[in-house]
Amino acid sequence: MFSILLVEDDEILSTIIRDKLRLEGFNVSVANNGKNALAALESSHFDLVITDVMMPQMDGFELSRQIRKYEKNKPILMITAKSEIEDMQTGFGSGADDYMSKPINLKELVLRVNALLRRAKIANEKELVMGGTKLDFNALSVSENGVKIELAPKEFYLLFLLLSNEGKIFTRFEIMQEIWGFESDSDERVVDTHIKKLRAKFEKNSDFEIATVRGLGYKAVKKEA
Repeated sequence: MFSILLVEDDEILSTIIRDKLRLEGFNVSVANNGKNALAALESSHFDLVITDVMMPQMDGFELSRQIRKYEKNKPILMITAKSEIEDMQTGFGSGADDYMSKPINLKELVLRVNALLRRAKIANEKELVMGGTKLDFNALSVSENGVKIELAPKEFYLLFLLLSNEGKIFTRFEIMQEIWGFESDSDERVVDTHIKKLRAKFEKNSDFEIATVRGLGYKAVKKEA
């Protein structure tokens, strides 16, 4: 079970978000300001931090900066009543990975949390090996039995996403959010185009195949030896 630290000084909003995330299967702890959040992070492990911006004692921007001093890869989702581009830039500049403006859509919040956790898992793994197929996340390179296969960056990210979650079905919408982001103007059909390209490049691969789950989406299937 993933553990989340929710940092929010609005008690009502904090309770609503906490209860929703717990219903989704997350272990959630709550802090009401940045200083208490840092104390919680020092004493316990959390896979992700959700923080408000405007809080007493230490705001979300400074909290993110402090976290980044010793936790380079921990996902941080920032929530604020502000939506100006300058505030978003400050948020990302302080170390946040994603940004939501109030009022919060709880369904979207859960989607963003799951996306951030999967990205963190991928970034931490760095290298993925399935039989003779090897993916190096740092170099964005793929080799098949020692032979390098050229992929565009988004093709690589899509393949890494599927293979690192072998057997899991991803809808087109989920893939769009994972690879292209929530703010993308691209049509979901771009997913089908990239899947088609990957299938063409790995049609003779003996380690995996990308299966279509009719009416749902796509998944990677490991081939039997």
